[in-house]
Amino acid sequence: MTDLHPEPQRPRRSTAFWALLLGAALLFVAFVALGAWQLQRLAWKQDLIARVDKRLAAPPEQAPGADRWDAINRADDEYRRVVLTGTFDHSRETLVGASTELGTGYWVLTPLRTVRGDWVLVNRGFVPPEFKTRASRTASEAQGEDRVVGLLRFSEPGGNLLRKNVPEQERWYSRDVEAIAQARKIVEGPVAPYFVDAAAADDHTRWPRGGLTVVRFANNHLQYALTWFVMAAMAAGIGVWLWRVERRRAAGGPGLD
Repeated sequence: MTDLHPEPQRPRRSTAFWALLLGAALLFVAFVALGAWQLQRLAWKQDLIARVDKRLAAPPEQAPGADRWDAINRADDEYRRVVLTGTFDHSRETLVGASTELGTGYWVLTPLRTVRGDWVLVNRGFVPPEFKTRASRTASEAQGEDRVVGLLRFSEPGGNLLRKNVPEQERWYSRDVEAIAQARKIVEGPVAPYFVDAAAADDHTRWPRGGLTVVRFANNHLQYALTWFVMAAMAAGIGVWLWRVERRRAAGGPGLD
């Protein structure tokens, strides 16, 4: 017997619906993962800032000697306050391009032979272009054994993002310890893999001018995390909207075709 009143078939969901719903789901998962990663970065950055602030507030300690060089690292030692005792070799100074709160000019890096017999490059500070020549500031050069207090910094190999160091032309854009040591032929003893940014001197009228190290870390991870989570919520909202539209289509209304 023929059924005169067949049960209406439920419309099949369209391919467009499934594709869009899958895309929204993938975006949701990706945005949540990125937000969680930024929260991890936030915790890491806050810990870094706390550790560096603690180092900056601590009294200076003896700079690591050759027996400790293999053990030092950026995470535990950069920006640590250190003290050095030795004699500068001003004849081997190197000028490195610099941009500071005092303007553009040069860092003056001078090798110091420590009382232990090793060498450490010391960034004695900033000079403007008019004091580029050593002859213009010899009065500020320490003679004989000197004591230097400053911040331990790690080598900056190669150059900066825009320009590479060209040692043969005396064009330096980063404080590359190994390259500078080679260019200055420092072979009388081992050279530390770090340099020291000298602290500000009591006499603020002489050049070079120390104490200009900028210790500042960008910390926008919370804003980035919130942005990713908002985008995840938007992706979830799109998924809910798609589902509701398709339900209306299944009930006989307009849908996604």
